[in-house]
Amino acid sequence: MSRFAKFAWLTLGYNVLVILWGAFVRATGSGAGCGSHWPLCNGEVIPRSPTVETLIEFSHRLTSGLAFLLVFAMLIWAFRAYPKKHIVRLGAVLSMFFMVTEALVGAGLVLFEQVATTVTMARAVWMSAHLLNTFILLGAITLTAWWASGGERFPLRGQGWVLPKVLGALVLMTLIGMSGAVTALGDTILHLNAVDNNPVVAETLLALRIYHPGLAIAICFYMLIVLTNLMLLRPHPTTLRLGLIFNLTYVAQLGLGALNVWLKAPVWMQLVHLLVTDVMWIMLVIFCAKVLALAPQTVVRAVTISESVPKTAGVPSVGKN
Repeated sequence: MSRFAKFAWLTLGYNVLVILWGAFVRATGSGAGCGSHWPLCNGEVIPRSPTVETLIEFSHRLTSGLAFLLVFAMLIWAFRAYPKKHIVRLGAVLSMFFMVTEALVGAGLVLFEQVATTVTMARAVWMSAHLLNTFILLGAITLTAWWASGGERFPLRGQGWVLPKVLGALVLMTLIGMSGAVTALGDTILHLNAVDNNPVVAETLLALRIYHPGLAIAICFYMLIVLTNLMLLRPHPTTLRLGLIFNLTYVAQLGLGALNVWLKAPVWMQLVHLLVTDVMWIMLVIFCAKVLALAPQTVVRAVTISESVPKTAGVPSVGKN
């Protein structure tokens, strides 16, 4: 791989770690550690005499800021290393765009005080939107790294039923993630004893937790069937390997989800569950990109001499000397 490709994969891995730390902030109720101030922390650049919650939240902001700078550096590097209209440039631009929106969503959570022990339906919507943007951000960085590593540019036209199947897998995986974000919020409310802050909404969010595992199990059948079908339609070592690993990991993730419920969702288990989800999403994005890149090539009919050269009556053929 080129140095840029290695840097892009490093940026992807670092962003996964930042996402996990953000989940730790939410699970421990430390989201209000810097008050309702952003980008400052309690009105200060560097907080003085910080509490544990402040240290957790402030460190998350620092790591998020570094993630922003890495994506920005990836964008500048892509424009310097690749020519105009190169697909890597597009991936870097999309990564930068969704990194900006990721920062804005995070800032909105703080400024509108949808953190810590706040119990509102608006917070559930914010959490779902945050997860959606996070998935798109990871997908954009993944494609940038994949294309920089030699991954082919894929067409969207002429894919037939393959494109709807691919889009279905991506959308359903995103839907699982969004429902998981709401479930995680319910677990946080329960662990932080925040039910009394808004009993009606809290009970609703706790009741919604049952839909996430049911949805995950139902979508599992789609993934197993459709991804296997795509592997057979577009056979390649990459698609076969990623498709098989993804399906096996999905089944294992169902087991981790059951274990998470049985253990009553401890923080460390929530982080493990989220890590596996992020890895699965990255694998699915690469799988779909490779499947679409393996679109059947248009068969060009060979042109015979008689078809390409008009026949001239009465003119004798001349042999070569």
